[in-house]
Amino acid sequence: MEAGPACKLNCPTWVDFGTKSTAPIAMHRHRVRVAASPQFPLLSSPNRQRWASFEVSCSSFNNFPASTLETGNVHAPYDEALKLKNKSLEAEQYLNGHSIYLVGLMGSGKTTVGKILSHVLSYSFYDSDALIEQEVDGISVAEIFKCHGESFFRKKETEVLQKLSSKKRLVVSTGGGAVVRDENWDYMQKKGIIVWLDVPLEALAQRIAAVGTHSRPLLHYEHGDPYTKALKRLSYLLEQRGKNYAKANARVSLEEMASKLGYRDVSDLTPTEIAIEALDQIGGYLKEEGGMAIAGL
Repeated sequence: MEAGPACKLNCPTWVDFGTKSTAPIAMHRHRVRVAASPQFPLLSSPNRQRWASFEVSCSSFNNFPASTLETGNVHAPYDEALKLKNKSLEAEQYLNGHSIYLVGLMGSGKTTVGKILSHVLSYSFYDSDALIEQEVDGISVAEIFKCHGESFFRKKETEVLQKLSSKKRLVVSTGGGAVVRDENWDYMQKKGIIVWLDVPLEALAQRIAAVGTHSRPLLHYEHGDPYTKALKRLSYLLEQRGKNYAKANARVSLEEMASKLGYRDVSDLTPTEIAIEALDQIGGYLKEEGGMAIAGL
């Protein structure tokens, strides 16, 4: 699972909801009202704050309990939140209900950005690592690697993506290695658009070192301080997976974003800004002939 991006934004606290579903129905709908506090002063009164509220539509699949779907408060400047909503309306014209699968190295912010996208699009959110953990009696990914090995984890990952592939209107945060299996691509592309969150390795290493490496089983092979361990392993993983990530339908380069927005460092980017760029890249891809064909337009 992903560490949230270091950013200007106070990242939200997400709260699990719902109960396990044992009914044979494929999908159950829930409506949950969520308040977003943009913390943005109105021009007419600098001391006031504008509040917005929106509904998040969530689902639980057969065999996937609703507790894997998360919601909470989104905090963003009002102008930024408005731009996000407008960009989502543009993308919806071309998405046609197709799901969004976020891929990228560990720590690239797939879960954080994915939750923002699911909220603004009224999609359901899933974290594939969390689903795998629930399939294996709730033990962590790190413990799964330790007790059962990476091949077992990859098999479970494919099973999860297969189950999700038959559904639309999902945002799925995938594990960093989901791109290594060809069958995973088949499942993700069945009714989905694949988006690569491309973050500079140094920034990723800093994020991971800041939150600790204990939950990252692939980092256990390296020696040294947390930053050095993370950077070494990330460099190796990017070398192994880079060509696979590059096959994504859309790419969000944080380095290019920071340059375009005049930021000194990618850590200055907010998750909302990254989500806006993701929607922009998705819309651009789907406007092209190949993308529109995949989307059934």
